[in-house]
Amino acid sequence: MKHIVYLIFAMSFSFAQGQDNKGMSIYQCQKQFWGTWSLVSVENIKADGSKTSPYGEHPVGMLIFTKTGKYAIQILKADRSKVLANDKDKATTEENTALVRGNNSHFGTYTIDTNKQIIVFSVQHAFYPNWEGMAQVRTYSLKNNLLTYTVTTPTSGGAAVAKVVWRKD
Repeated sequence: MKHIVYLIFAMSFSFAQGQDNKGMSIYQCQKQFWGTWSLVSVENIKADGSKTSPYGEHPVGMLIFTKTGKYAIQILKADRSKVLANDKDKATTEENTALVRGNNSHFGTYTIDTNKQIIVFSVQHAFYPNWEGMAQVRTYSLKNNLLTYTVTTPTSGGAAVAKVVWRKD
């Protein structure tokens, strides 16, 4: 009888932990995302194959994944010009345009499907308000502390697909 109880307990525990297609528990797979990541690159790829760097050649940014399922992303163009009036309420139209184009940030909750290699960002608030309340789905790869994901609906209106690369801190 003890063996049957033990077997049921072991099976229940394994089921509750879940496993990905490589035999790792879902917890172990998601744990490798937790913490902070530094931005390496953002590249937009157009349908004709041409590429642009919307945040410049050396963008800066941080991505945070918490173990409680929250995330925050901040992406900035590194070489943004300062507002000459030293007051964002007095920025010129050109200065505001440059600030908007040089920033992308959002936060909310996330889920990861390690079998399908998909991250779903459930956006609560965003610099680009069109994303608020939306689920942003990203296919990803994670190799050698580099997380690369694809954005099929970038803030440029879908005219390109974005490839974003982060390095684990």
